[in-house]
Amino acid sequence: MRRDMTVRTRFAPSPTGLLHIGNARAALFNYLFARHHKGEFLLRIEDTDRERSTQKAVDVILDGLDWLGLTPDAAPVYQSARQQRHTEVAQELLAQGLAYKCFCTADELKIMREQAVAQGLPPRYNGFWRDRDPSEAPSGAPFSVRLKAPKEGETVIEDLVQGAVRVANTEMDDLIILRSDGSPTYLHAVVCDDHDMEITHVMRGDDHLTNTFRQAMIYRAMGWALPQFAHLPLIHGPDGAKLSKRHGAQSVVDFREAGYLPEALCNYLLRLGWGHGDAEILSRDEQIALFDLDGVGRAPSRMDYTKLAHLNGVYLREADPARLTEDVVARLADRSDVVTDDLFRERVLKLMPGLQARAKLLTDLAESAAFLGKKPPLTFDAKAEKLLDAPTQAVLRRIADKLAQLSPFDAPSIDAALRAFADEAGLKLGQVAQPLRAAMTGTLVSPGIDATLAALGRDDVLARIGAATGHG
Repeated sequence: MRRDMTVRTRFAPSPTGLLHIGNARAALFNYLFARHHKGEFLLRIEDTDRERSTQKAVDVILDGLDWLGLTPDAAPVYQSARQQRHTEVAQELLAQGLAYKCFCTADELKIMREQAVAQGLPPRYNGFWRDRDPSEAPSGAPFSVRLKAPKEGETVIEDLVQGAVRVANTEMDDLIILRSDGSPTYLHAVVCDDHDMEITHVMRGDDHLTNTFRQAMIYRAMGWALPQFAHLPLIHGPDGAKLSKRHGAQSVVDFREAGYLPEALCNYLLRLGWGHGDAEILSRDEQIALFDLDGVGRAPSRMDYTKLAHLNGVYLREADPARLTEDVVARLADRSDVVTDDLFRERVLKLMPGLQARAKLLTDLAESAAFLGKKPPLTFDAKAEKLLDAPTQAVLRRIADKLAQLSPFDAPSIDAALRAFADEAGLKLGQVAQPLRAAMTGTLVSPGIDATLAALGRDDVLARIGAATGHG
């Protein structure tokens, strides 16, 4: 790389569906590479497929990048708005004799492919109109524009991940750059856009590697310098097969809804195909400082959802309690059995240090906090209901008498009072805490019982004990 070169990378998704996790990783790598080299990260929406491209899908892309913290350095470029430029380049190639008009009909092309297969050859165009005079075509017949592929030698791509990759030019047919309706093909539009945007590094999935050889023909025909290419290995499911719905979450939206933090997901995606020694957990600044392409492997990566959930738990424990509280409130807002008012928000924030220490996903966190917004009587799970037998209810009523007199009603005072009660009653602390936990949450799981009671407040604690003991 020249020292005076401003690195420019781009993320160029097609808005025809969800933002797949493989695309998100490509965006992350492009972003980190540009930041590492103090360059620019750009976004191009490749929306030339007008029938399948939707504004909803564009919004999903923009929202997903924003959630992941991958902010482009300029407004998005929309490929559909550049059709005139794509056509100009095709016409220039046509004028220079580097491209030609092809008048073959769809039926004629189908016959060509069938004949090639019958001869044991690849099913492709045979160059019928390459050296013919267009005047031989019927007057007014529609035509596509094809680029003249070189017939001898080989094309070599010095890929920054895959190494030197080569293909014999005899393996490539004459590429259509303008369709018969005048619209540019994807492969042609991408080259024009990358050149005009001064993209220096094209980093994308290695399923695009074969496209690169065909795109290189356009660069060379126009006399344009090729960007450097880096084709990233794909992400597979845990079983090594192509990632699909049966494996679980596969789009950025899926992961967000499933309860992952964006920084945890980015950290995981970074380590999925790139490494730096034993480093596992890296801040965004550390990622930018360390990331370069020499750490990217060539082999496909496998999603490990268990490892991702563990990493998410690590990030959850370090996250800002106020931020997590807002996420919990949003996730429970539509629950009919939970009141997500200001009091609920206050309770969640107060108990969050204990809640976030146990959770791996934001969905877990929300579920574990839901009891703070429920009104007694609660619904008890099987273990809690079994524990709350008559003798235990009698113990709870005695505890209620102690708590009713306690002042101040805070965690340290509650802890001291419960320990004193256990000593007086000849009980272990767990024999006091677990019945209280059942009465407060409907389960036998919660943060420390002192913090839990303090977050609920005296009135609600007494109301819940009363409901659980039949004296509410």
